[in-house]
Amino acid sequence: MGMSVTISAATDDDAEQILKLQYLCYQSEAEIYGDYGIEPLTQTLAALRAELGEGCVLVARLGEEVVGSVRGTVDADGTARISRLCVHPRMRRHGLGGRLLARIEERLRAERAAKRYRLLTGHRSEANLRLYRRSGYAAVGTSVDRAPGGRGVTLVTMEKDAGAHAFAASA
Repeated sequence: MGMSVTISAATDDDAEQILKLQYLCYQSEAEIYGDYGIEPLTQTLAALRAELGEGCVLVARLGEEVVGSVRGTVDADGTARISRLCVHPRMRRHGLGGRLLARIEERLRAERAAKRYRLLTGHRSEANLRLYRRSGYAAVGTSVDRAPGGRGVTLVTMEKDAGAHAFAASA
């Protein structure tokens, strides 16, 4: 008997599972860049709980297990910043990342009046770049990550207008 993956708003009770999932998922990013000190791997539970209270955080569940997550906030000018999209490695390549991305976009537009979406990804993160392009995002610039302890990773800034219709990943 199979189970369906459901997507819903995260609660404070999900914080530990989200943090563990984030740690697992960002290992591959750390390996690509040779930097295991990236912020997703060093974030504290307290910092994650603060994000849960401030922004829009969604989780994908398979039964009781959190197998995906994404976060978003909207600035005063209507720019939604989407971050920390992650899917459990065993659940990848089934459209779940695209579903999470589409759902957070919908929520940010409907509940927080987002006018455009912006996200960042590393320049070597080919799977991420493919997903974002397929979802209607276009690269609008690059920058070098100068965060404390960072090693100067080149980040690609991608954007999409909130009114843009993109390929919807199948369920």
